[in-house]
Amino acid sequence: MSESHDNQSYAEALDSVPSDPETVCSPGLSDNSPWNEKDGDPDVVSWDGPNDPANPRNWPRRKKIGNIVMVSLMVFVVPLASSMFAPGIDQVMLEFHSDDQLIAAFVVSVFVLGFAFGPIMLAPLSEVYGRLKLYWICDLLFFAFSIACAKAQTMGQLIAFRFLCGFFGGLPLACGGGTITDVMDQEERGFAMAIFGAGPMMGPVAGPIIGGFLSQAKGWRWVFWLLAILSGVCAIATFVLMSETYAPVILQKKVDRLKKETGNQNLHSALDSGMTPSVAIKHSLLRPLKLLMFSPAVLGLALFQAFYFGCLYLIFTTFTMVYDEVYHWSPGLQGLSFIPMGLGSVIGTIIFGVASDRILKWKASQNGGVMKPEYRLYLLMPTAFGIPIGLFWYGWAAEEHTHWVVPILGTAFIGVGFFFSMVTIISYVMDAYTEYSASAVASVAVLRSLFGGILPLAGRQMYVTMGYGWGSSLLGFISVALLPVPFVFYYYGERLRTRYPVKLR
Repeated sequence: MSESHDNQSYAEALDSVPSDPETVCSPGLSDNSPWNEKDGDPDVVSWDGPNDPANPRNWPRRKKIGNIVMVSLMVFVVPLASSMFAPGIDQVMLEFHSDDQLIAAFVVSVFVLGFAFGPIMLAPLSEVYGRLKLYWICDLLFFAFSIACAKAQTMGQLIAFRFLCGFFGGLPLACGGGTITDVMDQEERGFAMAIFGAGPMMGPVAGPIIGGFLSQAKGWRWVFWLLAILSGVCAIATFVLMSETYAPVILQKKVDRLKKETGNQNLHSALDSGMTPSVAIKHSLLRPLKLLMFSPAVLGLALFQAFYFGCLYLIFTTFTMVYDEVYHWSPGLQGLSFIPMGLGSVIGTIIFGVASDRILKWKASQNGGVMKPEYRLYLLMPTAFGIPIGLFWYGWAAEEHTHWVVPILGTAFIGVGFFFSMVTIISYVMDAYTEYSASAVASVAVLRSLFGGILPLAGRQMYVTMGYGWGSSLLGFISVALLPVPFVFYYYGERLRTRYPVKLR
């Protein structure tokens, strides 16, 4: 079978993912959908031709970018909350009369555990009810539970509300990939992913900088009041400025309108799955788990990204140790140690935004115009080396008590490496499973968030036992062992998708 562009015919779209015909394709999102030519059935409602302005793929570029920017704003604010609270944790432990360091780490990382369970349950529902309703609901709930965190009176309440913030706040991290595939053609998604991917990296970096000074000046509760204000602004902006982008939901609204206008109750959408709502929900909730269980490519890349994500958050938890115990910085200054990692992410954003789509087209030109999802992994192969380089650099610089700028520079390599591990793998699953991209991204997010929530719990004890040098080296050696992973899936990913198809319909 051959790969194809999203906008080709249905037969070609089925071939675009070399697997069982029931696996995953993108006909429902194609500009040139087959249902425009559905045997002349007068009861089938589809797009009004390939240039129908109601089709999100045909929207003006300004409207497309506007929706992507709104999602990117959400995925900045939510990860901001994951680390913004960290500098004030000593104040929390003092107020709630606890000196348990495991609890101190858990009250920070439990937010990321919410990312693991929320998106895998909520993002697939966007393939039943649409993206916009889910964004509205989860924005409002994130706002509400941020206020609850600010008002928490016990450690148990704070942990529970932090988890719920992550549970509902994590939706845009998974569903945002679906929004991008809804509105952008395959050869344009790299640019969109660069915009989208900056948020999950810049949020955790900016969080400690803001949180360090804010908790020092106003106390830890004001961190959550600020998050509530920011999430409230996002919720209002989402309600006012965003549009529904999921094609089946848009067409179903058209069907409902035409039924009222014509009285013909036999009308149905060309993208109607034919399932009852309960069956559709069941199928949608199972899709991420099916991909993790039965797709070696998704599972392998998800584990690769998950370990790097866990390392990232583990390193985050050690910054306060290193810059307090070794360099004796104040909480406000400790937050500034995250800046080079953010600069690494900015560099990654620029490179990916400029190069990703160009590489896709270049590789496709060498392959008869066929765009393979594996081409998205091209940039990951060299940039993955940034993680082990950064880990060894950071750990031994801190161990030897070098000038404070030396370990900080090492974290810039970690920032570059993690950024590319995130955006390239998400882009890969979006291109490979376009119609169900939200489910595909959620399947990757669940492992990533589990590692991000659990690994930091071992960070303090690991560094106390092994020291900064050997503790970071342990992570670095594991990272070196994982370096072949992107090469394996770049060269053999298509073969694995063909051999192990996943039925998602």
